[in-house]
Amino acid sequence: MLFEGVLFFPVTPFGPDGELDEATLAKHVDRGVTAGAGGVFVACGTGEFHALSPAEIERCARVAATAAAGRVPVLAAAGGPLPVALDHATRLAGAGADGILLFPPYLVNGSQQGILDYAGAVTEAAGLPTVYYQRGNAVPTPSTAAELARLPHLIGIKDGVGNVELMHRTVRAVRQVAGDDFQFFNGLPTAEVTVPAYRGIGVPLYSSAVFAFAPEIALAFYRAISTSDTAAAGALLDGFYHPLVELRDRAPGHAVSLIKAGLRLRGLDAGGVRPPLTGAAPEHVDRLAALLETGLRLAERS
Repeated sequence: MLFEGVLFFPVTPFGPDGELDEATLAKHVDRGVTAGAGGVFVACGTGEFHALSPAEIERCARVAATAAAGRVPVLAAAGGPLPVALDHATRLAGAGADGILLFPPYLVNGSQQGILDYAGAVTEAAGLPTVYYQRGNAVPTPSTAAELARLPHLIGIKDGVGNVELMHRTVRAVRQVAGDDFQFFNGLPTAEVTVPAYRGIGVPLYSSAVFAFAPEIALAFYRAISTSDTAAAGALLDGFYHPLVELRDRAPGHAVSLIKAGLRLRGLDAGGVRPPLTGAAPEHVDRLAALLETGLRLAERS
């Protein structure tokens, strides 16, 4: 399973009663795949993995797989305490998911061997291509990452830490044992702002939350980066992405709530967010609307 293009991380829609809205999720996924997503990662960070039950994640995976209809790979989240992660893995294997994005427990100070044991147990239970998401306290050393790459079903590592020097050493260590088919992903919030740096260390793939509500902008940026059009990429960074990061950082949880607000602005109501997240304030939504207008205008010019 090799990825290319912009990776789509849909939100998880909730209805007025707070329950999973499968119909809106199906529409959301279909729109993203039709727009040109290179892959779908459902019920992950932007999809409020932290707030979903194993049964809901299974339902999200089934809906997304049906909506994508084989056009692109569909991965879903598994993780947390080992018994829960194993439950996730078993469910996803039967739900039609093509693979797993593995979220290990981040607040536990486990050993490097513990990271290997955890990833090995979940990947074996699922039997599906798996991407390990390193963040928090669950960060492998370069040598441990090389051992992870030897696991039969582990196909990639996604970075949520932002230590470019460490990530560069990790890429080099893994390449020596796994070759060029092993994949690395930039998983930082609003990843486009760090894409130039990550591409420089051999990490071209990235997750795009912006794609969820403004695929035109995300694809315009991807085209600019892929063709070394520094002027177009710079205009989008300065006019849209950097101000979006400033807005995102104004309140906790904006990395999700702003995306759902953006979807509403584009005509698809995915509902609110689940506690402990809170919705974006009206003045922040107004600012987002203005940024969206600017971003779409810049995308048209690129």
